[in-house]
Amino acid sequence: MDAALYDCPMEWAPFLPPGTRRIRRAGELAEHIWPLLALTAEGCRALAEAEGGKITCRLLLAPGDLPALPARVRAETVASYGLSPRDSLTLSSLAEPVLCVQRALPRPDGTVVDPQEFPLPPLPGPAEALLPLLGLWLLQMPLA
Repeated sequence: MDAALYDCPMEWAPFLPPGTRRIRRAGELAEHIWPLLALTAEGCRALAEAEGGKITCRLLLAPGDLPALPARVRAETVASYGLSPRDSLTLSSLAEPVLCVQRALPRPDGTVVDPQEFPLPPLPGPAEALLPLLGLWLLQMPLA
């Protein structure tokens, strides 16, 4: 498994990138060292409240508006997503959504996504709610 999305809503499951596992139980996260792990805001809150083992990943995609990451999560690199200019991954427009990479993002394959903007096609929900899913696609899709 190349990636995981913790606390992934059921309606997102059909849109997960190939090789991405939908995780619903925190215990499943500690079973593997993830090359790429994305946490929904709800997932971050649940991990902060739950007991359990250490969760390890190389690259963590997490909401930028939380005061702190759950203490049990260890990551080599953290990329934040949200609507703040401080976030690594944000939207530069909400009317016609444009995904904006604010700073270079490492990818699990060792390459880097340079700062740039990606106009988005029609989405199955509000772009701001889908940022963790969009980030997973961006960090795993082949770059041409």
